[in-house]
This record gives sequence, structure tokens and C-alpha cells, in this order.
Amino acid sequence: MSDSSSLPPVRLHPEAELARDALSTPLLARAARLARWAGEDTRVDAGGGLVEEQLPAAAAHLGLTGDEAAAHASEAWRVAVDTGLVEIVDEEEGTVATGEDIALLSGSPQDVLGVWLTALETALADASVPDLDDLVDAMDDGGQIDFASLDWDPEAEQEFLDGVLGNLYLLTVSEDGPGDGPVPLPALAASMIVPSDMGEPTNDVLEQVSDAMMRLDDQFRILEPVGIVEYRPVDEALMADADEEPAAVVDETDVSRYGMVRLTPLGLYGLRSRLLEAGIAAPAVGDLADKGADALLDGTSAFPPAAAQAETEQWLDRREPLAAARELLAAARGSDTGAPLRRLRCQQALSLVGVVAEQALREVLDDPELGGLARVWLVERGFGDVPAPSEDMVFWLTVDTIAAQLAAEGNSEELQGLVEGLAQQHGGFFAAAWKVDHPATADVLEAMGRLHPDKKVAKKARKAAFKARSQQGG
Repeated sequence: MSDSSSLPPVRLHPEAELARDALSTPLLARAARLARWAGEDTRVDAGGGLVEEQLPAAAAHLGLTGDEAAAHASEAWRVAVDTGLVEIVDEEEGTVATGEDIALLSGSPQDVLGVWLTALETALADASVPDLDDLVDAMDDGGQIDFASLDWDPEAEQEFLDGVLGNLYLLTVSEDGPGDGPVPLPALAASMIVPSDMGEPTNDVLEQVSDAMMRLDDQFRILEPVGIVEYRPVDEALMADADEEPAAVVDETDVSRYGMVRLTPLGLYGLRSRLLEAGIAAPAVGDLADKGADALLDGTSAFPPAAAQAETEQWLDRREPLAAARELLAAARGSDTGAPLRRLRCQQALSLVGVVAEQALREVLDDPELGGLARVWLVERGFGDVPAPSEDMVFWLTVDTIAAQLAAEGNSEELQGLVEGLAQQHGGFFAAAWKVDHPATADVLEAMGRLHPDKKVAKKARKAAFKARSQQGG
């Protein structure tokens, strides 16, 4: 799975809804039906699979027809065994019985989802196995598979699929990603093959992407019945022999012909569970709702804006507004490197509290770290009797605000505009700013020197940064 240490938070559907989705997935629903169908005459082989002569009956019980009926029944049976819906009574005799875990499907949402997660692992393992025809071709005279001739590395195959799913998860939860929309299969395959610093892909790389697409086409067809994805397969016409006449006129510019895939809400839940199990931080909106304001402000510091607001709204919904405002302000104090961004998140959170927070803001008007923030909040909401800030407070708040923006967005266009505006509106800004008693003063002035397009102004900023660092003993 993805090894990102700062994945954006995912918005999960309620567990009760996800559990209903899990129960209705074709693979788990078929496994449950076979578990209830199994009886005294049901027999399994040494690996726990349903014996071949009973597959037609199992397929018929599931209402499956066609060339793939037996294969789908066999797959559902494996899931039933793996999830404990079926228990093997006697391995030598090959007898089975309905498992005790069948009761979990009528249990709590967590019970149902636990069974589904096990089914998901079975489906993922199946998706990493080569096509059956390839396996048969790779068998030697003794019935053993020659993995060398198959050119199949199970560990590498699983790692590839995990990487693809990790990228799909990241695209889905990113605010600038497709969200609930589908992702073109070529883009997903390219994300695993094409180096990020490559300009025009070479023919060799394009061939690798094409091969990866075909692998993913097979794998997503296997994964769709477990409910992790919705998948539109690659158009069969694209794989037809070049000498064959096309069955119908096709739109060559239609990217959906090359396959489209999207994670379902259940798929997001499943992949996040796997990420957490792998020790990867994969936050979800609502994780911080029961924690203190300090955890909220620190936790949302790396969140994209929409996710930070959604998390804060859930946190506020569980608290009395005035008490929440006081707790947020108390948590916003500090002189550590993360403090400016905490204060920015606090300010954003207080905008959601509303005018009932007035008393809490008035209580910190004389606070050297929060007084400027409080004045801005009160004035913006039209409250009267707000004392004017001192010049020192104005400069301190300016440095704090830029430090927060740097931490949140880096050298963004928005921040560059703020820097240009400050330098233009206040001719003596740099002469005064280097004296500001704020831990981030030197860093902020250095950033202003990088960001300002005017070389003369940038030079003033760098000189001011040098003075500030000397004053701070650095």
C-alpha cells in the first residue's frame, strides 16, 4: 500500500450503511448462500475447495450460468471457507458444515465489516494470481507449476496491486483529485510505470503502461464482485486483431474505452483498514471529534481546507459553543514552530462558532499571542468597543499570519500577493519588522525575500532577516 505519511483524511460513510453494502456485494452474498446450502453430502478437496463434481450444483444454487459459472461458484466457496462461514469438519473425509461465523452476518455493522474485510483479502489474493490458462501452460509433467516459465513473482505482483490501490486511494481522498468520479485506467497504470520526472514517455515505457493496463483490467474484473471498485472494463475492440473489421463505429477520443475505475465507499473503508493495519497513518474525518482542542488544531494542521472544516464542524457539534471557543483559544497559545498554524486553524474554527464566542474573544484581548487575533475577529463581526491594537501587536500578528501561511501552503501565489501588498502599503515595513519579538520573524523575512519579485524589495527583506537572526542569537 501507499507509504505516504500524510494522507489526506477520508470521509467514510456510516458503518451501518457500509455493512449493508457489504452484505449486498455479489461475492459475500454468494458465499453466505453457499454456506447455508452446504450439507452432509458436501465434499471438499485437500485444499478446502469444493470438489469439481459439486461445482455445477453450487453454481445452479447461486443462479449462475455460462462458461464462468463454475469458476464464480468456486471463488464464492473459497470466500465462505476463508471467512469462517463454512467449517471443515473432517479434512480426511472432506466433510463440512455451516460455520458459527455465519451469525456475524446478522450481527453488528462491525461484525459484518470484519467478515467482508476477510473476503476482500481473499479477492485480492485471487487478483494477484495469473490467468488459469497461463497456470495450466506452466505445469510440468508432474503437475507442478514452473514459476520460472510463468514469469510470475507473487510478492512483486501483490506489491504492484497494492501500489495501484494505494494510488487510487490517494487520488480519491485528495481534494484536487476526481473525488467520487472514475479514474481512467491508463492514468492509473502510468502512475505505477512512468517516472514523475519523465517528459515524453519512451516507446518502451508506453509498452509497459499498456501491459500494466491489461493486468489491471483482469484484476479489477476480479475485484468488482467484492464491492471494492466499480469498473468499466477495457473495450474488447481495442484488443481485437488489427486485421479484423470493427463490429461498430467507435469514438477514438473516448478515454472511457480504455477502462474506468472508481473506489466505492466500501472500497475506501476497506483500503483505509488495510493501510492502518500496515501501520500507515490514514486519518478519517471525525477521528478528532472526541479529542481535545490541542489535538484538533495540531491534527488538522496538515489537512486540506475542506477536510479541516469538516473535521472542525464535527468537533464543534459535540460541544457547547462558548466553552469550545475558550478551549480553542487556550490550545492556540505557544511559541513552538507549529503555533502560528494552530492559531490560524483556531481562527478558522472560531468563524464556525459564530457570535456566541464574543465573550471568549474579549477575555484574551490583552493576551500577547491572541490579542491581535481577537481584535480581528470582533471587528469583522461588527462588535463595538474593541480597543485599537498597538503597532507592536500589528507587526506581531502580521509575522504570525505569514508564518502560518508558510506552514500551511508553502510559497503559494496567495502568499506572494500578501507579501507584495504588505511591502507596498507600508514603506517602512522591513525597518520595523526585524525587531518583532516572534520566533518566526527571521524565517518570515527570508521567505518574503524569496517571494517578492522586486529585487530591491527582496534585498531589503533579506537584510532585515539577517538583523532579526542576529538579534535572536542565530
